[in-house]
Amino acid sequence: MLLLGAAGLLASGAARAAGVSRATLTQEGHRTRLALGLEGNVPWELAAQAEPPALLLDLPRGAWRGATALAGAGCVTSLRVSNTRHGTRLTLLLTGPIATPRVQSRDNLLMLDLRPGGGPAFARMAAAGRLAHSPEPARRQTASLPLVILDPGHGGRDPGAIGAHGTHEKRITLAVAHELKRQLEAAGLCRVGLTRSRDVFIPLAQRVEVARRHQAALFLSIHADSAPPESARLARGASVYTLGETASDALAAALAKQENLADKAGGLRLPSVPPEVLSILFSLMRQETRAGSERLARLVVAALDDETAMLPHSHRRAGFVVLKAPDVPAALVELGFLSHPQDEEALGKPAHRARLAAALVQAVHGYLARQQQASLVGAAPGAGLP
Repeated sequence: MLLLGAAGLLASGAARAAGVSRATLTQEGHRTRLALGLEGNVPWELAAQAEPPALLLDLPRGAWRGATALAGAGCVTSLRVSNTRHGTRLTLLLTGPIATPRVQSRDNLLMLDLRPGGGPAFARMAAAGRLAHSPEPARRQTASLPLVILDPGHGGRDPGAIGAHGTHEKRITLAVAHELKRQLEAAGLCRVGLTRSRDVFIPLAQRVEVARRHQAALFLSIHADSAPPESARLARGASVYTLGETASDALAAALAKQENLADKAGGLRLPSVPPEVLSILFSLMRQETRAGSERLARLVVAALDDETAMLPHSHRRAGFVVLKAPDVPAALVELGFLSHPQDEEALGKPAHRARLAAALVQAVHGYLARQQQASLVGAAPGAGLP
């Protein structure tokens, strides 16, 4: 463990204004952790820089009272401190690209967990602008922040898929959703809601209605399915689905059919709708919603690709009920297949689930940043944006 300038951070007996009281940089395996002890209300903002690879942590002027250049550890080569027009900047020079930092801010402690990542994903992170910032006082958390609805699949008497070692899909999806909610709220760039926060059954249509009723900016449904028997030995890895009138392949069609039976598993029956009516409803979906869903899916695929095994042709399309809101961009994420022993083992590990959540945070932030950019230039959401 390397202690960063602790002796010089605060003068003995001096009045303790809001600021950084202590700082440590440690390495454990592939993880590097920067921990800052904060005294009082210390606003901060975190961003990434592509060239040279670095993280930029901005503090108020005078908040940092340690050395101006400190040695590094792990994936941080050094930490430099400089003054800017608006305050003090800590520049963490990196050995190379990193994955999305895991940010924890609680009990007067700010912790950044870093680990190596892919170059393209890091470049997108740097282009997205602010990664995280200090939580604002509760009175300032208003409806102006975009709302993200997370949908943990299954629940209650509907366990979803069950792995060979007894892993229930409903428990995996809820655990990932809670971790993703925690990480998103720590970053402070959006509000987060869950279609279910505990082990209860929620009808599919009601899940969609939650997003529509609250005018969500996006809807992300989380699953960890089992492949049909004919594909069980081969199907492995994460994938992302958006709505399609026609399934993109046989596996997508089978998974959609399997998921859409969830209401029957919970004791409900879906109304029978003729295929021609479904076709009309699909065609009436607003073009910007389709474009938003496709863009969200591309961002999710790119982020997950740095963190876990991926199913070939990772972005697929099928008629999942939970993706049918005509006015809320939506994607369904399959985190892996519980029918595959390696996927089941990985999804049972909290550390793996936390990495998946961090990747999804990166995708959500990238999506929201593009939406904000579109609104600033007066473009309709999705118009002209890749």
